[in-house]
Amino acid sequence: MIAVTGGSGFLGAHLLVMLTQTNDNIRASRRVDTDLRYARRVFEIFAEHPEQQWNRIHWVEMDLFDMFELASFLNGISQLYHCAGEVSFHPRKRYQLMHSNAHLTASIVNQCLLIPGIRLCYVSSIAAIGRSRLDEPISEDRFWKNDPNNSWYAVTKYFAEREVWRGIEEGLDAFIVNPAVIIGYCLWHEGTGKFFSRIWKGSSFYTDGVTGWVDVNDVATAMIWLMSQPISAERYILSEGNHSYQEIMDMMADALHKHRSKRNAPKWLSALAWRMEWIRNSFSGKEPLITRETARTATLKCYYENKKILQIFPFTFTPIDTTIRHVAGLFLKENQ
Repeated sequence: MIAVTGGSGFLGAHLLVMLTQTNDNIRASRRVDTDLRYARRVFEIFAEHPEQQWNRIHWVEMDLFDMFELASFLNGISQLYHCAGEVSFHPRKRYQLMHSNAHLTASIVNQCLLIPGIRLCYVSSIAAIGRSRLDEPISEDRFWKNDPNNSWYAVTKYFAEREVWRGIEEGLDAFIVNPAVIIGYCLWHEGTGKFFSRIWKGSSFYTDGVTGWVDVNDVATAMIWLMSQPISAERYILSEGNHSYQEIMDMMADALHKHRSKRNAPKWLSALAWRMEWIRNSFSGKEPLITRETARTATLKCYYENKKILQIFPFTFTPIDTTIRHVAGLFLKENQ
């Protein structure tokens, strides 16, 4: 039996669509207050038989930190995809990030160690590999170093990975995937959905930063394939390729039939922007769109290698411009 944590989220929902194509009995965790409308919408768009596939999922309302509920959730499970976690760059959420990413993963690893034969796929991030020595391509064997370029989110994912490696040392059958920045159909006020929303509203600036990008369905495909292989104690970068933020913003603008941004945001302007955003959100209580960390990250030029996964997986990543055009089409349908 297969289990997925974070099944109602961005990657988790797309993963469930693929899993339910060939599996009849899947267990997915959800918090008591979780709204499943987004996950249902993902099935409506991407599933061949939306209602039939949706009914193959047994949703379990639970607290993943409750050891008794977690033990019950994992009872009888042979494959676990751990997608649950939190992404934030808000300085006030540092403890929450460590709790949701590192501490939660530690609890899951501990429970998995009590279950004979279970296999774990942990969804990390390219951020967890670290951003030191930016003059070199970043691969899976990069040694983590504390560095001002590492966000707190990156630190918490790194600590989560350490828990997985600890479990592997204690006998757990597990592997890690490190997706690049994931693009796909999402909530338009979250993650990369914010990029589409900002460009739709007329964003006029871009930054010089470079990073890796990948289609959400490619990430799910690679996870399922790796789970089927006799591979353990390995990590894999999942990235279509490296693109500048300007390239990505231009692709999005073209796909949304908007004008391309023509002005580069210098560092002083980025510094001013995150300070203004901090002041504004201090009164509103909302999470800022730009923080000190995101402003710094957007100017870094990080180049990630994807050779390791391509050497073993007969697979072609979806061109990121194809992904952007598809997602933009969905955005236009929902926001015209």
